[in-house]
Amino acid sequence: MPTNDDTLLDSLSGPLPEAFRQAFRQHPAGVAVVSADPGDGPVALTVSSLISVSAAPPTVAFSLSAASSSADGIRRAPSMIIHMLRLQDLELARLCATSGADRFGPQVNWTRLPTGEPLYTDVGIWFRARPLHELSVAGATLIVAELLDGQVNEVPEESSIVYLNRRWHSLRPTPEGVS
Repeated sequence: MPTNDDTLLDSLSGPLPEAFRQAFRQHPAGVAVVSADPGDGPVALTVSSLISVSAAPPTVAFSLSAASSSADGIRRAPSMIIHMLRLQDLELARLCATSGADRFGPQVNWTRLPTGEPLYTDVGIWFRARPLHELSVAGATLIVAELLDGQVNEVPEESSIVYLNRRWHSLRPTPEGVS
């Protein structure tokens, strides 16, 4: 009789990359936009891989796909802005996830911080960060970055967005007593 572990292994014994993609499509992830200027113009991209690493010092990590036209610029920049998006920022998430889109055109509210990084001014939660480490793995680069400063405006939980199964979703708290 197979154990639960055996069943899991059987389900992954087919083409593992496809099983991996299917599993992570069903795993909701927060949405962020990373922007930077490596010296030859601003770049930005949407990520759903942002994770907290440490609170002391405040450190995060995220993954960059080599297929992204903005990844090289983010990697070359000495600092960056990590914008943590909410429902009201959905159009920015879409814009920065669209290949070839003008992410810094006149239709977008952005400015530069005194330190030079491009900041999307309508986003209520953002951090300026400097990269600490890079790890290249199979066509992607994991960036570990230390947070230097930023801004956090309180927003209702209902305005959170996640990326799940190739679509954007909003979150709502469950009623009390429901688990």
